[in-house]
Amino acid sequence: MEDTYIIELFWSRDESAIQLVDKKYNSTCYSIAWKLLMNREDSEECVNDTWFAAWRYIPPKRPPKLVAFLGKITRGFAIDMLRKKHAAKRTDMHIADITEDVESLNIAIMHNLVGLATAIGGGTIRDVLLDVTPGWMTDPIYLICTGLALLWVICFGRWLIRLNNTFFIFDTIGLALFTVVGVGKSIALGYPFWVAIIMGSITGAAGGVIRDVFINEIPLIFRKEIYAMACVVGGIAYWICDLAGMESYACQLIGGSAVF
Repeated sequence: MEDTYIIELFWSRDESAIQLVDKKYNSTCYSIAWKLLMNREDSEECVNDTWFAAWRYIPPKRPPKLVAFLGKITRGFAIDMLRKKHAAKRTDMHIADITEDVESLNIAIMHNLVGLATAIGGGTIRDVLLDVTPGWMTDPIYLICTGLALLWVICFGRWLIRLNNTFFIFDTIGLALFTVVGVGKSIALGYPFWVAIIMGSITGAAGGVIRDVFINEIPLIFRKEIYAMACVVGGIAYWICDLAGMESYACQLIGGSAVF
């Protein structure tokens, strides 16, 4: 079929022109689109768009070489589609980067909240039960020390995790310190020894319970009986030392050692 005949059909607005041009130049235009897009569906879409574009352009245009005219249109459509895909890909990558940054920020915030709750959770519950204002609400040193500890863990956490029994060591140290502080404060406020032991256990263990709940784990105190018993033993040791008239620092040292 001569190109001049097909062009005349376009000029006369005969829709059979599209059928003829598709039959004659489909493979040529498809090849042009495929080389750029490397996708069957996208290439076929460009070819179909080419026929409708030719229908719009002819008339008023009367191309001297129909195959070159159609190939140019196909190439233009393919380049436009390729640019849109690259732009969408860049947008997706940008969104992915933003999402990753937000997730990192959320993780950092969650770590801080968990660390803060672990540090002050037990003491806060104890002070509420003893009807006194929690210490961190009157003295900022508690929050300052907690913030410094969190910063230290964030900076050196990669190496801390690799150490054997790191979590157990620091958890035991915290348990001992919080227990003796809870017992000492309860005795200083005039409560009987059994209340002091309970308050010491709450101070030592409640923060860890809150931590494990936040990170969706079964609290350690519910998995290991020694965890709660260590608080009780440390509290009794503190109380006995206090009955013996020992200094406060000696009671704390011996009570904390008993927790270990």
